[in-house]
Amino acid sequence: MKLVAIVLAAGSATRFGSDKLSAQLEGKPLLHHAILAARAAPVERVIVVAREGLALGEWPGSPPVERVPISSNALSESLKAGIASAGGAEGAFVFLGDMPRVPHFLAGQLATALGDNYAAIPRSNGKSGHPVLLSARSFIDMAALTGDAGAGKLLKARDDIAFVDCDDPGILLDVDRPEDLAGI
Repeated sequence: MKLVAIVLAAGSATRFGSDKLSAQLEGKPLLHHAILAARAAPVERVIVVAREGLALGEWPGSPPVERVPISSNALSESLKAGIASAGGAEGAFVFLGDMPRVPHFLAGQLATALGDNYAAIPRSNGKSGHPVLLSARSFIDMAALTGDAGAGKLLKARDDIAFVDCDDPGILLDVDRPEDLAGI
């Protein structure tokens, strides 16, 4: 199956108060950790949808990525830009740039679970997490999204979602405020 990874990194980080994706975690930018998880997925390409000025791949050992620039910080616009760049993929993992602890083994499990489903989603104690693996047949619906909401509402309304149970807290952990980094 031809899969791509999309890392969404265009948010405004208003709650963080500064450029959170460049904030350091273990000596590397926060975004680096999300990109590493995306590179560990069974994908042919990694696409990073990022606002202008965000440094990508400028640290030692950074994995190669394709940059899709975007001026909007609306989640739906970032997702649509990433999907539009997926070109011929049979599915796309959606990683979030502020989720540094996504377990690297999980993407393979999601790919196996996808089958003929609309999407495959990890969950912990009934709560959905990331990354989400979208099938190609979902791409047209993703293109119709608007505003600062992602695909969550659309996915919740479907009954053809494969859920993969995962006890790793990294599927739910995102960084919204500077103090969130201290707790990681």
